[in-house]
Amino acid sequence: MLDISEGTRRRGEEACDRLSEVFRKFDKNAQVCTERVLSAFRSNRVSEAMFAGSTGYGYDDLGRAALERIYAEVFGCEAGLVRIGFANGTHAIACALFAACDPGKTLISAVGAPYDTMLGVIGVGEKKRGSLAYYGVGYREIPATADGLPDVGAIVDAVKAPDVGAALIQRSRGYSGRKSLSAKQITELYRAIKAANPNVNVVVDNCYGEFVDDHEPEGDLLAGSLIKNPGGGLAPTGGYVVGKQELVDRAAERLTVPGIGGEVGATLSQNRLLFQGFFLAPTVVASALKTAAFAAELMRAEGIHIDPLPDSDRHDIIQSLDFGDPKKLCAFCEGIQAGSPVDSYVTPEPWDMPGYDCPVIMAAGAFNNGASIELSCDAPMRPPYRAYMQGGLTFESGKLGVLLALDRYLKA
Repeated sequence: MLDISEGTRRRGEEACDRLSEVFRKFDKNAQVCTERVLSAFRSNRVSEAMFAGSTGYGYDDLGRAALERIYAEVFGCEAGLVRIGFANGTHAIACALFAACDPGKTLISAVGAPYDTMLGVIGVGEKKRGSLAYYGVGYREIPATADGLPDVGAIVDAVKAPDVGAALIQRSRGYSGRKSLSAKQITELYRAIKAANPNVNVVVDNCYGEFVDDHEPEGDLLAGSLIKNPGGGLAPTGGYVVGKQELVDRAAERLTVPGIGGEVGATLSQNRLLFQGFFLAPTVVASALKTAAFAAELMRAEGIHIDPLPDSDRHDIIQSLDFGDPKKLCAFCEGIQAGSPVDSYVTPEPWDMPGYDCPVIMAAGAFNNGASIELSCDAPMRPPYRAYMQGGLTFESGKLGVLLALDRYLKA
């Protein structure tokens, strides 16, 4: 048995009782999303023959083509690009941005600074070779309002400028204090931008948000990672881009080469995992949401500042926890690592992670390295020593990981 104190176990059961209505809401949403996914599988006549995959150039991969149609249908888009050739979500979003914004134009980040890893892609601070800035794309940020929401008026004014070619909307909060955005909020912002300037291509960084709401947001392009929500914990790597056909084609030519685009890309016997992971994703996301609400309920009782609250509407799978103390933060992360099915014996330590401006501690004992849909917790080692916890392939395992983290926290 795991070394969880009886007192902590009792607190956990009491927290679950208080959250019964919250959990029921997550289950209801998973039912709606599962029906949408199942409908797409049926309409695209998925068969076992599609799971075989391809090698070499990957020409005429029936499974890859069907999966991309399924993603497009589920996300309400014209076309999809779902590939294990995307190294991560940042790679997929970068391809979407290059597809959306031409040299000489300007990219607007609509909700303040994006994820730290996107700054190198854009060329903020240093015009890295191959970045958007290197190819002559300008960049401006529109800060969020004081309450952490998009400043719609300022965004609309900004996109009216003739040099603006694209706008980036990040759904999740990243390492910032702003709010995550619902599919409805993103859709409303997208429509406001298009009404102000129809020529602006709107790219939605959809990471951490897929299947959290009962529908997905509108955008000219949406992009994300397969080792987050839509991979369902089974996809071994990869990313996706969905949206307008012309823009998806451009993203494919950024991923491969102009003139070939999405016609190539071997799937290397991974198709079954990508299909099955996407099919399971709504249920896995519901487990992650339950784990997040459970952690919020327990840690709020310890006086930790949490966001969102346990019973708040959630628009991504991330739970932030402000520890205010690096020792307490590291202890919590050690408990999450100890509750992992892989590398549970490892002690996470802060390190200089590529793409970040300070040491980062990351607890992530996952079947797929770095998979954020599996229980993990990471934090930049700077005040307010805020941890970002996400994932949980099953609520039962996520619950145990959080209980271990609470015990470690209480002993620190």
